[in-house]
This record gives sequence, structure tokens and C-alpha cells, in this order.
Amino acid sequence: MADVDSLTEALNAISVSTELVEQELKPHLDTLLTVLLEKKKGAAVEIASSGIVPILAQSLRKKSLLTNQVALVVAEMAREAAVRDTCIEAGLVKVLVPLLNSADEELLLHTGRAIGRICFDNTAQQDQLVQSGVIPRLVAIMREYPENDPLVNVCLLALCNLADMDTAREALVEVGVAEVLTAQLKRAPDAERRHIILEVLGSLGESDVLKLQFVESGVPKALSEMIRGLQGGSDPHDLCSIKIGSNLIVSLLLGDESMQKCFGEGTGMVYQDVLSWLQSSNTQLQLSGALAIANFARNDSNCVKMLELGVVPHILTLLEQHVDEGDVSVQHAGLSALRNLAIPATNKVRMLKDGVTERIRTLLRSDMPPVQFKLLGTLRMMVDGQEEAATVLGKDEVLLARVMEWCEARDHAGVRGEANRLLAALIRHSRAPEVINAVTKADGVRHLISMATSEHVIMQNEALVALAIASAIDIDSMQESFQEAELLPTLQKMLEDPVGAVEVKFSALGLICSLANSSMMKEEMESLNLKETLTKLSGHSSTKLATQADTVLAMLSETS
Repeated sequence: MADVDSLTEALNAISVSTELVEQELKPHLDTLLTVLLEKKKGAAVEIASSGIVPILAQSLRKKSLLTNQVALVVAEMAREAAVRDTCIEAGLVKVLVPLLNSADEELLLHTGRAIGRICFDNTAQQDQLVQSGVIPRLVAIMREYPENDPLVNVCLLALCNLADMDTAREALVEVGVAEVLTAQLKRAPDAERRHIILEVLGSLGESDVLKLQFVESGVPKALSEMIRGLQGGSDPHDLCSIKIGSNLIVSLLLGDESMQKCFGEGTGMVYQDVLSWLQSSNTQLQLSGALAIANFARNDSNCVKMLELGVVPHILTLLEQHVDEGDVSVQHAGLSALRNLAIPATNKVRMLKDGVTERIRTLLRSDMPPVQFKLLGTLRMMVDGQEEAATVLGKDEVLLARVMEWCEARDHAGVRGEANRLLAALIRHSRAPEVINAVTKADGVRHLISMATSEHVIMQNEALVALAIASAIDIDSMQESFQEAELLPTLQKMLEDPVGAVEVKFSALGLICSLANSSMMKEEMESLNLKETLTKLSGHSSTKLATQADTVLAMLSETS
């Protein structure tokens, strides 16, 4: 009861105070503080509803010897969410903001906490804070008092709450926040501080301008050093820091200019550290390492350089570690990196010589659709324009058998599509009779015909071109498969489709030209009255398509 009485007495005394005499107010403020610091239930609400908040605002405006104490009362009171609207209505935020220009570290601490708590989760107030110029001041405070940990913590928490706002990011571009955050990351006393800094960096790094600033100010290097210092331990907080830090480096590499600076022609410290992650026992670092390599491999010169520096064996070893019961994300990321590295033609030749296709074949046994999808895409990239590789893989019975399974993956359209595209690519790039024979023997023709009716034009064209090449090279061994799969009726339907793509119809006509070399197929064309379909196409608005239709008609007339 004594506490309640003393609180009531203090509130009454403050509420009737008109002169704000320091000696008179101080003992009553002491009472308020005692109650608040003891976390008495309902005390903050009672203080706010007593009507003294405008008086506290008035006292802060005067800047007296009581300023520190009043700021502390407000900070403690604002811990309670229920009183924050009252504080805002009394104009406390507007009164507190100028106090951030003080040179008194204790006042800065109380003021920062008070503002942070009052404006917490209040977008309108946070926007006003940014407009009032609080961002440069927060950064300046951390620069001026870098070793005052409680004060730095308040500033970091404030930045954390404001970092998602575009206006805040724009303000931060001008004040060199990267150097301040990097310095604090290097001296972070504990995981909690590290995580706040990493969260701020992660949020601000979404801005392309700040992303580049971060790289130029050495943020990726600082993150790499942090990760290096934490590796090998088992503390869950440290492992969490490694995860956040490595993810952050990967995201900073998404900017072309920032990525190139980190790569440093393959000699950059960040790139060297990323390579070491591939060989780490930490799955998170393996994943980030593979994702980072995929990001570095976004232009041909980087890809060629990385291949010269020997990155591929590290990726292959990593993939092999995760084949059985491994991490799907790591496999997916590793294959993405390989696929990107295989884009330059010179790299394809080198990777084939180094036996890459043989080593990634071990992944064929994977039961994980994301891995299957990426594996198929990587193999397709490897054979693109590479006759020898397409021939070797196209004759591989084990590979073909698995591809046939995936061509029927009804629950995974992506896997099904990539399997069909690889099948077509093996024929298109090898142009080899033995590959065509192997695909026919594996029952792949029906999948190619099905692919020709895909909803995706690019897939339709790839299938039609592959079938045209196959029929031009070895029509005799394929004609029965074509008839069983009803290829000609399918082609006729395509040609007669009023909304069908012109390029698809053009490819279909090319295939019909190849099929016309078979008397069996030619008889079927006549029974389907295909000439009538072609005659209609002769008047098509596309000159290219009409001319091709005339050519096929003439060819059929000559040989009939």
C-alpha cells in the first residue's frame, strides 16, 4: 500500500506543478522511477492516465538538470505498449528527437530507448522519425561512441526497425553506414549483437546502391572473417551467425558490379573463402558456397577463369558427398553452379575432357525431383553444341532408361519437361545413327511426339527438329514407331490449328519433308489427305510458312 500511496502522491504533486521547479520535482520523479524499475504491474498505465505526460514533455523541452531523469522515466514507461499512444499524443517524440544531438552519452541512451519504444511497430511514427533526420544522427552516434555498447545497441535496434523503409535506405546511402556497421561487426561482443548487425545488413543489402557500397566498404570481407573465426565450433548461436553471414554474402553477389568486385579475377579474398566453404563439413557453408559459385558464374569470363582455377572438382566432390541421403538444397545449388559454368563453349569441351558427365551420372539414382530437374538441365547444357558428348550420353543405356522414367514423371511437370528436352537435345546435337537407334530402342520416340504437342513453343520446336533429324538419318528404323505413336495425324492437327504458332508449323513442315522419304509414311499422308491441309497453308499470311508449304506440296506431287 505504501508504494501505491507514494506513487499517487508523486503523480498528484507533478500534475499540479506549474513552475517545474527542479528541487520540487526530483523526489517525485525518483518515486516514479523506483516503481517503474521494480516493474510494478499497471504502474506505467497509471502514470500515463494521470495526465502528467504533457508535463514531462514540457520539462524535456526546457532542457534542465532533470532532463536525463525525465528521459529515463519516459523510456521505462514506454516499455508498456498501452501507454505509447498517450506519449505520442503528448508530443513526446517531437521533444525527444532534438535530444539526440546531445553530447551526454547517458541522455543519448535514455532518449534512444524512449524513442525506440514509443515508435516500435508504428509505421507512421517511424516515417516521421526518418523525415525528421534521425537516420544520420543514429549513424553519427555509433561513429562518435563506438565502444559504448548499450548506446550502440540502441542505435542498431533503431536501424533494425527502420531498415525496411525506402526513405531510411535513401538516407543511409549518404552517411557511410557500411563502415560503421563493419566496424561494429568486427568488435561485436556476443552473438546477439552480431545478429542485430547482420539483420540490418541483410535488410539494407536489398538496395542495389547500398549493396555496392557494402562491397566497396569491405562488408563481404568482414563477413568472411567473421565466418572464418566461428568455424569449427558447435555453439548454436555461432552456427546461426555463420548461416546468416554466408547467406548475406550470397545475396550481396546478386548485384553484377558487387559480384565482380568480390570475384577479383579469382584472387579476391571472398572468392577464396567461398571455395573453402565447398570443402567445409558445415552443410550450410557448402550450400552458400555452391550458391555463391553459381552467382560468380554469371558471365563467360568468370566461368572460364573459375574453370582454369579448378573449381569444378570441388563441386563434383561436394555433389558426390550428398548423393545418398544427402542435402537436396546442396545438390540443387551444386548443379546450378555446374550448369552456369558449362555455358561458355570452351568450358564445355574442357569439362567433358575432365570427365564431368561421368561423375555427375552418379546423381541419376537421386529420388529427389529438385535434384533430378537440375541434373537434367545440367546435362542438357553440357551437350549443347557438343557432338561427342551428345553421342556418348545418347548411347548410354542406363542414362536413357532413367530419362525414360522421368519423361513419365506425372507429378513433376518440371522434371518431365527437362527429361524430354534432354532426349531431344541428344539427337539434335549428336546427329548420330547409333543415338537415334538407342533412343528408339528405349521407347523414346513416343515421348518426343508427345513433347511436340507441348504447350511451350520452344519444347515443341526442339521435339520437331529432333524428329526431323532422326527421320532424315534413319527413317527405316523409325517409321513403325512413328505410325504406332500416330505422328502424322498429330502433325496434321498442328498444321490445321488456327491459333498454332507459325514457327511450330514451320518445323512440322520440315519434319514432313523428312518423312516423305518413306513410302510407308507417304501412303499414310495420302490416306490422311495431307495435301489438302498443305494447300490451305499455301495461302497463309506468313510468306515463309506459305513458301515452305508449297515446297512440301511440290515434293509430295513429284514422288506420288
